[in-house]
Order: sequence, then C-alpha cells, then structure tokens
Amino acid sequence: MKRNILLHPDPRLKKTADPVTDLTDDLRRLADDMLQTMYEAPGIGLAAPQVGILQRLIVLDCVKGESEKPRPLVMFNPEVIASSDETSVYEEGCLSIPDQFADVTRPAEVDVRWIDRDGREQTEHFTGLWATCAQHEIDHLDGKLFIDYLKPLKRQMITRKMVKLKRELARS
Repeated sequence: MKRNILLHPDPRLKKTADPVTDLTDDLRRLADDMLQTMYEAPGIGLAAPQVGILQRLIVLDCVKGESEKPRPLVMFNPEVIASSDETSVYEEGCLSIPDQFADVTRPAEVDVRWIDRDGREQTEHFTGLWATCAQHEIDHLDGKLFIDYLKPLKRQMITRKMVKLKRELARS
C-alpha cells in the first residue's frame, strides 16, 4: 500500500525515531509499503518518519539503470559503525522536500550495521551514492534533514518554498 509522504516543515520530521525492539509482521508490511511508496515517488530511499511512523526503519535502492536488477534494502535499527575520513559531495534531494536540491558533503564510505527483515544482523560497506543515501536516510531517524547541512540563508529559502507549496497543496 502506498503511503503519504510528510512534507517539510512537519514537526514529526524533526523527532528522533524509536528503536525497533520487536520485529513484527506489521513492521515488515510497513517496510513493503515504504518500498512501494519510494519506487512510485520515485526515489532511492525512504525513512519511516517520512511516512509518519517514528520507528528506526529505512528502505533504499540506489540501482538506477533500467537493465540492472533492483536491489531493495530494508534496514531496521541501522547505524553507521565506521566512516571514511575522505568525503564526497552529492547533490541531494528528499521526498519530503520535493524539487529542492543542494550539494551536501558527507563521508565517502561508511560501514552500516542493521537488522534485516528476517531478524538477522547485517553489516555492509557502502561507497558512492549508496553511502550518501544510507547516511541521508539514517539522518531522518535522528530528526535531521539534508537542508540542516546547508547555510542558514539557503535552508530558510528552501523552507519558505516548502511552506508555500504546502499552502498551495492545501488549497487544491
């Protein structure tokens, strides 16, 4: 089932999500819903707080090529356990901040640990877009948005555009 994505500014996007303590079928269904929502948006990552659920759950799939096989990842309680000193800059966007993009500097490589949908602990080394996406989505679980990395003026400008968009959507 496709879920509605919260738009910034929304106070729920600034809250810290709770750890998943019991991996239930409801949470697995939520993960499936989030993948469907992410693919239809279209996007490459989505965090549970973006659909109004304050649980530590993210989904991502950074495979872009039409001929490439999708690689959906479902991560419960993901955490960055190591990151490189080397950084990279990606132009980031966010499904909760549509049509707004900005360069964000993050560690170029990260090791992430999480619980998969079967309750098994996983660890993987991510580079490139995968590393950026994983960090971006984990930030959502801590109430942090990509615009929080920007200078105040740019952040305020994007927030004003989003307030205007939300007003326009409410009227239609």
